[in-house]
Parts: sequence; structure tokens; C-alpha cells
Amino acid sequence: MDTRRLCTLLTLAGSLALPLSSRAQGSMQGGATAAGGSMVAPAQVFNKLLSNEESEFVAAAEAMPADKFNFAPTGSGKFDGVRTYAQEIKHVTEANYAFFRGFGVSGGKSRGDIESLSDRDQILAALRQSFQYAHSAIATITAANAFTAMDGNGTTRAGLAVQSISHPQDHYGQMVEYLRMNGIIPPASRR
Repeated sequence: MDTRRLCTLLTLAGSLALPLSSRAQGSMQGGATAAGGSMVAPAQVFNKLLSNEESEFVAAAEAMPADKFNFAPTGSGKFDGVRTYAQEIKHVTEANYAFFRGFGVSGGKSRGDIESLSDRDQILAALRQSFQYAHSAIATITAANAFTAMDGNGTTRAGLAVQSISHPQDHYGQMVEYLRMNGIIPPASRR
């Protein structure tokens, strides 16, 4: 694991220990609030973080028009093999399912199901469904099981949740560049 990713994971994991502002508490899934010093369920914290990432990523995904959805930069061999805009979105969609396969949540899609999609609307619908699946899986995380090893490698539900939250950030950055190369201001930059 590279240093940047490790720092991101540690920062996100560390945020679990920080008290949430009253505004953040009020906007947690279900509108639940917590008094200072009280425990907040891991599922609530992870779902809030995922919702923030989902909102930014989905808005960026929707910003590219259909006629440019398969855009990939070209030139001088510098961009050989890079993903298209659509492939970036499908990759994150696939990852959302892959991270949570072992959580016992039904409704997961296979990589082949997602790879076969070519229509912009179908790809965006699959992306939204993958985030719903991720939220359903995260909802199963409790204080009792968050840091219990799921396999012989020490994989935990909390670790996978953190990874699922940080993973789209890499691809979001690439998508922002693709949008700007096409003269589109990313939604987050319009605020």
C-alpha cells in the first residue's frame, strides 16, 4: 500500500474517534444526533462519510454529456491505456460491490454485468445502485464487528468501509481532469 493511501485510510479511521459537530450529527443518516461524549454507531459514521463521497462522485459522473461519455485523452502516447470517462465510473461501480461481497448483503452485481454496460443512463443507474449496495453493507457494521477479522489477512469491516470511501477519490480526480479537458466545470467547483 502506498504512503498516500495509508495516510488517507488512517485519517478516515481517525475521524471515527473525533466528535462530530452538531451540524454533522444532525445530517447523519436518519437525522440522528448524539450528545457530546456519547458513542456514535460505526455504521452512522461510515455512511455519513460515504454519502459525502457519493454526492461529489455521482455529480461529477452526471456532468459529462452522453456524446463525450467515452472520452479519453490522447496524444504522443502519453495516454495509451488510460480509462475512458465511462470506464472510470464503471470501475468505481465494480469496486463498490467488490469491497462488500463478504458482508452478506444481497443484490450484488458481477464485474461482467457492469462491464457489459455501454449506455450512459445505464452506467449512471448502475453507479447509483452500487452506492445503495455499499450503504446497505455499511449498515451491518456494529461496534462489535467493526474490527473483527473477516479472513486470515486481518481484513475488517471497518477497513473495507474506509477503503470504499477513499477509493473513489482517486478516480474523481481523474474525472475532474476529463471534464475540464472538455470545457466542463466540475459541479463541486461551481459552488
